[in-house]
Amino acid sequence: MAALFAFLRMKNATFRQLRVFTEVAKHLSFARAAEELHLTPPAVTMQIKELEGHVGLPLFERAGRQVSLTTAGEYMLVYARKMLATLKDAEDAAARLQRLEVGQLTIGMVSTAKYFVPRLLAEFQREHEGIDIRLAVGNREQLIKWLQGNEVDIAIMGRPPKELATRVEPFAAHPHVFVAPTDHPLLKIGHPTADSLLPYRFITREHGSGTRAAMAQFFAAHHLEPRISMDMASNETIKQAVMAGMGLSFLSLHTIGLELEHRLIAALDVEGTPIMRAWNVVHTLSKLLSPAAEAFRYFMLERAEAHLASTYGHFFKLKPTTPAEIKMTYIP
Repeated sequence: MAALFAFLRMKNATFRQLRVFTEVAKHLSFARAAEELHLTPPAVTMQIKELEGHVGLPLFERAGRQVSLTTAGEYMLVYARKMLATLKDAEDAAARLQRLEVGQLTIGMVSTAKYFVPRLLAEFQREHEGIDIRLAVGNREQLIKWLQGNEVDIAIMGRPPKELATRVEPFAAHPHVFVAPTDHPLLKIGHPTADSLLPYRFITREHGSGTRAAMAQFFAAHHLEPRISMDMASNETIKQAVMAGMGLSFLSLHTIGLELEHRLIAALDVEGTPIMRAWNVVHTLSKLLSPAAEAFRYFMLERAEAHLASTYGHFFKLKPTTPAEIKMTYIP
């Protein structure tokens, strides 16, 4: 209750202070927040101290480099996010009335998408120079939280959230394959079966990732249990481990183009693969998209599939697919 009364005394707090506060709370790091906001760490510290002065209570507990929210800070974060979300909605509404493709566009994406989205964004930004783009990268569970908290305008992801009321539009096929070191004995077999994978150890993505869910679904369909030796949150670390001979893995084809091109890693032509999922543009139904967000949405629906097909299609002789075909072949 004290925290709520403290919030009511915040009439002198600025939106800038609230933005800095939410960024520090997001990363639990003053240095990381400064980096994201393009500020110096002392400037971030000053903004937080001023906000705490308005509130009359400390918002963070600091123990060395460890930062955590106080009880008051947790209350403040709820209201600060609501205020910033309302301000963003107002800015988007004004932009819609003026039909302006300007302002800030925050795009959330799963980590696997970072292998192709930046190139598409570079092309998009050349055509829409008035839009300031911010990227937020995380796994599927993090992305759902960001959508729910209105922290991103649009998300690029595979398996859409069932937890939220969202608009989900597939824009390209998303193939997944089993990968191995280039000298692995399974490469001598033309089309290894799912059973032939069982003697080997697997290095997998972490629980909560779409890639891990797709692999689990593949083995469950064959009534098999793979030997998982370790899981990792990084596609890059997994690729290095596979190339070092530590085990097999199951990855998005869109993460291994460079390694396949230079023959640093091998894709196993396992029967029943590649597993075809879908890439989706997602936003919550409650969110009215700004002209900038709408422009990006249309751009992805119109351009992304051709880009991915031309870049990766030749590895498995994948043909371009229409949105209708993507829906037909999509594995949830």
